[in-house]
Amino acid sequence: MKKLFITTAIAAMFSASVFADGTKKATTINVSYTVVNEFNASFTEAKDVTWTVNKNFQKADFTMNGVKTTAFYNLQGDFVALTESVSAKAIPAKAQTEIAKKFKGYTPAEMIVVQNNTELNPDADETGYFAVLKSGQAEILVKITSDLHVELYNAGK
Repeated sequence: MKKLFITTAIAAMFSASVFADGTKKATTINVSYTVVNEFNASFTEAKDVTWTVNKNFQKADFTMNGVKTTAFYNLQGDFVALTESVSAKAIPAKAQTEIAKKFKGYTPAEMIVVQNNTELNPDADETGYFAVLKSGQAEILVKITSDLHVELYNAGK
């Protein structure tokens, strides 16, 4: 159940960010002192950090080593997961073939790698893969399973 909650929450936050209209507003006022200190210690190379807090998570969007990255913390201050946005070229060939068949007219735009804190949530997959697919103005989020099959995860606009 925890695995499903964390994956769903992270994907929902991705969706909000993937489908955002560029008017994202964030504040550091509600970010806990503990989380900011842990983040600063863990991600010393982070640049352009933007914090967002909602009812489930504290989230830091940042760039590290040229890669768009997001760190998720729960409200108790525990590190939950890290995501990295990588090139669509990183999508394995088998998954790209399945995307072309299942999602005709959509082109892979981005791949998101999720690294879960399995100490906090032992039921979660250590690493998960999602792809953002675009067709004109439409975007969808698909999950790439461990056996390289592709499943619709969230339909966007």
